[in-house]
Parts: sequence; structure tokens; C-alpha cells
Amino acid sequence: MFDAVTDPEFRYRQRYADLIINPGVKDAFIKRTRLINTMREFLNEKGALEVDTPVLQAIPGGAAAKPFVTHHNTLDMPFYLRIANELYLKRLIVGGFDWVYEFSRNFRNEGMDRTHNPEFTVLEWYTAYKDYFWMMDTTEQLFERIAIALHGTTDVQFGDKVINFKAPYRRISMYDAITESTGIDVSAMDEEALRGVCRQLHIETDATMGKGKLIDEIFSAKEDNYIQPTFITDHPVEMSPLTKKHRSKAGLVERFELFINGKEIANAYTELNDPIDQRERFEEQARLMERGDDEAMFIDYDFLRALEYGMPPTSGIGIGIDRLCMLMTNQPSIQDVLLFPQMRPEKNSNEQ
Repeated sequence: MFDAVTDPEFRYRQRYADLIINPGVKDAFIKRTRLINTMREFLNEKGALEVDTPVLQAIPGGAAAKPFVTHHNTLDMPFYLRIANELYLKRLIVGGFDWVYEFSRNFRNEGMDRTHNPEFTVLEWYTAYKDYFWMMDTTEQLFERIAIALHGTTDVQFGDKVINFKAPYRRISMYDAITESTGIDVSAMDEEALRGVCRQLHIETDATMGKGKLIDEIFSAKEDNYIQPTFITDHPVEMSPLTKKHRSKAGLVERFELFINGKEIANAYTELNDPIDQRERFEEQARLMERGDDEAMFIDYDFLRALEYGMPPTSGIGIGIDRLCMLMTNQPSIQDVLLFPQMRPEKNSNEQ
């Protein structure tokens, strides 16, 4: 009989020993596989097609994030590890597939903490002739099914909380969520007024941040409030370069983020399919890049060309598999649901 080992340095660096010594570790990873299988079965039953798209990309697109850069020797040009697979999956919608999905290993050159790892897994899917209202309904059905498959109930214990995955989930707009948590209505504010709100709330900002990022920082300061599954809907257009403008609310887009236990678990849109509007959004991102925003999006001219062929009305979503796995297996750190999390290289014992 072995004694359990709790030192995270040992556990994550020598996962093979951790699996042998610590009861329950293997069970968490078995549940991770069951979770992914449940998602795949759900989508396959509905007629979705699983596909593969490039990990090495000439243009890192589909998200606002700082990429990892590498060099392609044969082509003698920089390439990037993908930050998202969104733009490739949308190209497939243009090409005539009605519903495609991919479990995508993504890479973002950013910080590491209990809910972030530079290498992570996302499920993305895109469905033609649907919108974000349909996507909210479908996401609720999926999460409810996952909870039952893993636990036999929609009530899931996480730490000292019980999270109820039974549909339907609460829905609240981002502006209303900010007003609810801060007492401040930011819906009509310009960039300078938003900076004033950030100072009032002691939120750090810098000159590279435009209106969209400032609003995101204000919301993020209070996102811990959303413990039970909650859809934060109708984001400002400045925050969402790939999202269709709202059908009835000027200045907003048809987007939601699903928050559970104070963390974003999923992000979804009614997709922007107007190539002229998309070009203008990309150009605004380019201006932010010139201001020094290293997370702003590149202009992807081939994707614009694809939209000019014509993309039907489409809804898409990205679901963070690692964070969802944390919730479903009651693990407090993302490193506990990654078999081999990134770590600083171990010093050789022979080094002086």
C-alpha cells in the first residue's frame, strides 16, 4: 500500500508515479475521456461531421490572443501555432458542409495559472442556418447530458458548491450584468468614459486598450459572481470582430459566453457572414495592433475571399474542454486534468 503524494511539483512532473500512488487521479482522466466521448456521441447523433484543420497556420486567426511563432524552413517564412480553428471551420461551411466540429489543440502565448495553460483543448462546432438562440438551447442540452453521463444526476459537486446543470440556464446581457454587479451603466460610454470607470473600480488599463477591451476588463472584474451556469449575451460590437451585428440592438452583436463557477466555459456567436463588414472589423483590429495590442487579430484575406463566395447564416461555439473537465471531476487546477501540463524544465542534477 502506497501513501498518497500531494506535492504538485512531483505529481505533475512525474505523472506516471502520480497515477500509481494517488487514488482517484486515474479516475479523473477516465472521466475526461468519457466526457469527450459523450460530446462526440451527442454531435454525431445530430448529424455533425468531425474534421481536422491545420495546427500550423500562416495567419493566426479566430481569436484575440498572442500566438506562438515558429519558422517554416522550406517556405522560409514565419508560421504560428493555432490560437483557434474557427476560420478554417467556417471555410468548410462555405464549402457546403452544414455542421462541422473539431476537438482542437490550441496554443496561446500567455500566462499560466489555475485555469490557464498555454496548450489547451477546445471543441468548436459550426452549424449552418442556425443562430445564437438555437446555440444556447443546444449547449444546455449537451451540458445536461454530460453531467448525467458522468454522475447520473445534473447536480455536480465542485468544492463546497453544488452546480446544477439542468436546463434552462439564466440569460443576461453583458451591459445588464455590468450594471447588476457595479451599479454603473456603461452602455452609452465612449473610450475615455470607460477609462474613468476603470479608475473608479481600480482596474488597471493601458494605452493599447480600445473600447471593447475596456468593457471586457470591467465585466471580468465581477465575473466571479456567476456560479450557476449563466449565459452572458449581447456583447458590444467592439469586443467581437467575427460576430454578426444584433438584429434589433444597435452597437451590439449576437454573442454569448457561458460562465460557470465564475469562469468562461464557452463562447458562441451568430457568425458574421458579410465580407464587407468583416473586412472593416479586421481593419479595426489592424489599427489596434498598430497601437501595440499584441492580441489583436491579423487580416486574413483568404477568409474574406471565402466569405465573398457566400457563407449561409451560421452559428458557432467554442467550449473549453479542460475547464469543463475541471468542473465535472471536481479538480481545482487545470494541471489536474492535463496528463502532462507545461512546466519549467527540470535542472539536471549534474549541473553546477
